[in-house]
Amino acid sequence: MSLMRVDIVTLFPEICRVPLSQSMMKRAQENGALHLHIHNLRDCTSDKHHLVDDAPFGGGQGMVMKAEPIFTAVEDLEKPTSKIGSEQSRVILMSPAGRRFNQEIAKQLSGESHLIIVCGHYEGIDHRVVEHLIDDEISIGDYVLTNGAIAAVILVDAVVRLLPGVLGDEQSALDDSFSEALLEAPHYTRPAEFRGWKIPEVLLSGNHAAIAKWRAEQAKKRTRENRPDLLGE
Repeated sequence: MSLMRVDIVTLFPEICRVPLSQSMMKRAQENGALHLHIHNLRDCTSDKHHLVDDAPFGGGQGMVMKAEPIFTAVEDLEKPTSKIGSEQSRVILMSPAGRRFNQEIAKQLSGESHLIIVCGHYEGIDHRVVEHLIDDEISIGDYVLTNGAIAAVILVDAVVRLLPGVLGDEQSALDDSFSEALLEAPHYTRPAEFRGWKIPEVLLSGNHAAIAKWRAEQAKKRTRENRPDLLGE
């Protein structure tokens, strides 16, 4: 069983804690594939008011997350521990300015032993964090969320499910949409006829070669209709 440690640094721990304690993510932690730790950034402040943000230099709307608490949190988490040894940590900032997350990036990150995920908020973070602390900036899409904790949950789920043993059936991850730059073929289950709509006859044939061929054709057809960009069209 592979072992990955994930530390999430956020102002909203519960946004991460609840979804990552359910279903597959819960099982990954129970079977030892994942050691998940969620940290409140305010616990890393040095002032009595636990301030994590301040007005931007040069003026402008909104507030900017301060560098000091983030550096304190990440540098403390990068220290070797008995659980993860001295493996290199990879520090990720969830940011709309980052490279767009996809299945290939999820595969790459699933090979890491320790991920530290920093969640942005407000108008952004002091850019010295990006320049001197962060290894990678990642965005989950071209839209704006209330905070980076929501995006962090999505990243962790996509990465952890690729760890050996998490899904139970290793083929499940290989068959997922985007694993081969294609969407999955349509799926059907009982009853074979519902409200007059019948499932494709090939799925009842027992001919595994014919079924595999049908699924490959349908995957390409569905991708062409819904996501032609994946085919370069």
